[in-house]
Amino acid sequence: MSTLRIGIVAGEASGDILGAGLLAELRQRFPDIEIEGIGGELMQAEGCDSLYPMERLSVMGLVEVLGRLRELLGIRKSLVSRFCQHRPDIFIGIDSPDFTLNLEGKLRVAGIPTVHYVSPSVWAWRSKRVFKILKTTDLMLTLFPFEAQFYEQHAMPVEFVGHPLANMIPLEPDQPGARSDLDLPHGQRIVALMPGSRGGELKYLAEPFLDTARWLLKRNSDLVFVMPAANQERFDHLRALIDSRYSDLPIKLVLKRSREVLTAADAVLIASGTATLEALLLKKPMVVAYRMAPITYKIISRLLSSKYISLPNLLADAPLVPEILQNEVRPEVLGPAIEQALIDSDEQSALKQRFYEIHLQLRQDASKKAADAIVQLLQSRGRLSEDAGV
Repeated sequence: MSTLRIGIVAGEASGDILGAGLLAELRQRFPDIEIEGIGGELMQAEGCDSLYPMERLSVMGLVEVLGRLRELLGIRKSLVSRFCQHRPDIFIGIDSPDFTLNLEGKLRVAGIPTVHYVSPSVWAWRSKRVFKILKTTDLMLTLFPFEAQFYEQHAMPVEFVGHPLANMIPLEPDQPGARSDLDLPHGQRIVALMPGSRGGELKYLAEPFLDTARWLLKRNSDLVFVMPAANQERFDHLRALIDSRYSDLPIKLVLKRSREVLTAADAVLIASGTATLEALLLKKPMVVAYRMAPITYKIISRLLSSKYISLPNLLADAPLVPEILQNEVRPEVLGPAIEQALIDSDEQSALKQRFYEIHLQLRQDASKKAADAIVQLLQSRGRLSEDAGV
């Protein structure tokens, strides 16, 4: 056959990581592959010709999206035109569903097979989006098994590929090594404070988390705290906050290196999000908290159809870790929960064993499985021979 051509779009850093792994696997099978679309530095290093900077798609929040809507619609329109004129053998949208699903739909109508990598949270809220996905997408690749089960119930072609982090993170974390690397004490109990990487998360969680650290320290004088900052801007914000209001706390602020911080900790106070998956894979007892604007919470809580908000509980379909929301996010509630997480008990041993089992379940070699599924789709559409790319 002629050279395999891939169209692909990722809109965020996490998608760039997934896309780079997938493209590396496909390039190994098809050395002459041609790739174009939108990707970050990692995808570009794997040969993706990025037609626009990926950062132009990285927009969070309704107001921010509205302010950039004309630009985003223009980019999407130009991509449709480009891919219809220079047709790829397959198009892959990675996450960023508000942008990529519509693009997938237009390309599918044009006869181009479409794949979506990373499921939107249809199982948690706005579940009727699954009917749109059925119309726009030929194959869904999910990171988690419960997502695949949801799509199977709706007769959507789906493949559970696992999560790349499960392969990247060792089954047995090296806590002493992480403490040495971060210059943290080996003989004291360490609590990681992880209020999130986005400005909105820090606005609602940074101070309650630091207040909880102060509450804990009054009752546990041996504790040391460590907090990672996602970038220099977040670091400067947190540094100023700690220096002005929490200078009494034994707390180490670290630029980036959140995985090392998690590895070094004995327990974690953490915002709900992808970081809870890293904490699980590192077998860390945790307390998950989340706050948002009251009106936003009121709207979202009515739309939610899931019992849980944190990935550990969703993956286990059981309340493995405490989830503390909105007005309950205060030291008198968070503090005792962290104290419980610090106790070396049979319950905590059982929790870590359950985390280990989930780690094994997610350790599927995601990039390889995703590439396998894409090759099978191409073969079923006659765009690859039966023995190509195996």
